[in-house]
Amino acid sequence: MDTNKQLDILILDDEPIVSKRLKPSLEKKGYQVETFTDSMTALKRVRDKRFDIVITDLKMEGVDGMEFLTEVKKLWPETEVIVITGFATMDTAKESFQKGIFDFLAKPFKLSEINEVIERAKEKISKNS
Repeated sequence: MDTNKQLDILILDDEPIVSKRLKPSLEKKGYQVETFTDSMTALKRVRDKRFDIVITDLKMEGVDGMEFLTEVKKLWPETEVIVITGFATMDTAKESFQKGIFDFLAKPFKLSEINEVIERAKEKISKNS
């Protein structure tokens, strides 16, 4: 992968504050970021465009995060999915990893924690391309 290529990141969380915190921080690092609070709209977008990294919440109205990440991995197996949730349990973590996610973060998380996970995902992406 061209290391100068901007990574495309999609953030899906029904709490707008999550995207408000993450988007400026990630754009400052040079990433292209699209944010969604509605899972159906995000799903439509993912069907149109491949993102390098998808960050999704699990508990949402409509399509939940588990369904969303399953669909993302089906469409784009090489997309790295990071799950963020305020309802972290061993079961949801295990199920997420079985579906092929890259990492799992419990809310509330620090920006430094999510940035570290994104950096690791970026390294994996550049190794695989």
